[in-house]
Parts: sequence; structure tokens; C-alpha cells
Amino acid sequence: MECAVLFADVAGSTALYEVLGDERAFALIEDCLSTMSVCTVELRGRVIKTIGDAVMSVFHTADDAAAAAAEMQLRVDRLGPAVGRSLGLRIGFHFGPVVAHEEDVFGDAVNLASRLCDLASKGQTVTDEDTARRLSDRYAPSLRKLFSVPVKGKAQEVALIELAWQPATEDRTLIVGAHARADGGQALLELDLDGVQVEMGPQRRKVTIGRDLEADFTIRDRSVSRAHAMIERRRERFVLVDHSSNGSFVTFEGRPETRVHHEELTLVGHGWLAFGQPRAEAVQVVKFRCVDGGPPESKA
Repeated sequence: MECAVLFADVAGSTALYEVLGDERAFALIEDCLSTMSVCTVELRGRVIKTIGDAVMSVFHTADDAAAAAAEMQLRVDRLGPAVGRSLGLRIGFHFGPVVAHEEDVFGDAVNLASRLCDLASKGQTVTDEDTARRLSDRYAPSLRKLFSVPVKGKAQEVALIELAWQPATEDRTLIVGAHARADGGQALLELDLDGVQVEMGPQRRKVTIGRDLEADFTIRDRSVSRAHAMIERRRERFVLVDHSSNGSFVTFEGRPETRVHHEELTLVGHGWLAFGQPRAEAVQVVKFRCVDGGPPESKA
């Protein structure tokens, strides 16, 4: 049989326990799981199981899975203000053949859907190019091509597609970079924040930055959003993606500082990243250095 398999995970659940305490955090996560289950049933799906703070569901069509994902994101987002926290889900879904056994399903489609969920950021829904082709035309304006990643067991890289669940706004723009090289090189990005060093490359493809305690780089500044920005490795490029209220500030060596707000910018060479305010005013600054990079792209 074929179906759409969806995984939805509450992002930052560990930090919730630390900030809210065990009882409040447990109750909140239970509310999130209940919300995700209700959305599944309302959109003609079936909950297979809950795994910790995640829900696994199946749907007859890719459209139903996409609609459920959007509804889950919206409803969980609305739970946040009541507890004074920013809540978000990481969702991945894929349509393909599965093997049904008792009440569970197994197979490559399940594994790929789980992997897509792992690749999603807080508040992001990710599918693959093949599944996106199955979606009806009404979803076309909400789709955005991201990048391709190697997946265990797949001969070819899987092209990732983001499904937007929030209305487009005029202040959200996309800085389109040059096409990445098709070869599987070994470009690296070295990051340093207050002596904590992280190296991005073939084995580590994403780094998150923000005030959230579960971010890879936690920056304790009220001008910094909880899920402020992330850096993604897209083949041989490293792209800064800003999601914040106040923007990110990038300084390439020998060039003026650039503000990136709801945009994307390719990092090359070496320089500095500040979040929420310009580098001169920031208490914490991330140093970066690209190995085998090209010239910086303009925002034109």
C-alpha cells in the first residue's frame, strides 16, 4: 500500500522542562501531542503512535498530510502565548509504499519521513521533491525549494522542499545565490562563539542560533529571538537563514556590515556574525571561516 507518512516533533522540549519545570512542561507537551492527534483525525489521517514528544501519522494523500501539517503548526503556535514561550514543531512527511503490520507501518517511506523531520527546523515543515509533485496546485505558492541532502540507502541525494504554513509577508524576501557545484566536495565552515567551536561539513549540515536553550549557539540577549537564525550546508555552500525580529548582522573581512532580515545570505571567506544588533554593540559575536569558499554574493 502507499500513503503519506508524517512525523511531527515538539522542538525544544528539553528546554521547556528546564524553564517551566517538570509538571508544567509535561502538561504542555501533552497538550501539543493531543493537538497533533486531533489535527490528524480531522484531516482524515490515523495516528500510528507517539514517540516521546513526537507523533507519527499516516494519510491517504499527500494533500491531507500537508493540510494536517499546516494545521498542527498553527494550533501549536497558538499554545505558546499562554505559557510565555515560543512553541514550534519540526515536521517531515513523505508519500510512498509502506508495509502494514498490525497497527504499525514500516519501510523506506517511514525512514525517509523520519529523516525529513530531523532535518526540519523549529516551526518548519519539510517534504521531498517527489512528494511535492503529488500535491495539488493550490499548494504551489507555499512550496520553496531548499537544498539536496544525501540519505542513507538512497543512490541519489534527496531534494528538500519547505511547505510554508504562514501567510507570505512583504518583508520576507529571499536572496537567491548562485547554483551550488554538483560535486560532492569537502567544503567546511568553522564557527566560534566564546571559545565554543563547531565545524560544519558533510557530517554536520545545520547549526541553529538563538536565545532558546536548545539552540546550538545560545545567545543570551533580549534583542535575539528564541529561534533567531540557522546556517545550512547546501552542497558546497553555507547559507545563513534569518527568522528573527531584529535581524542578523554579517561582516565579511574588508567589507561593510550587512543586515540580513527574513533573508538568506551565503557565507564565504571569513568574518563575524552578530544577532539582534550590530557587531559593535553585540556582547556575543560568532566568528566564521569558510574553507574553499567563493566571493561573497550581493543582495541585489
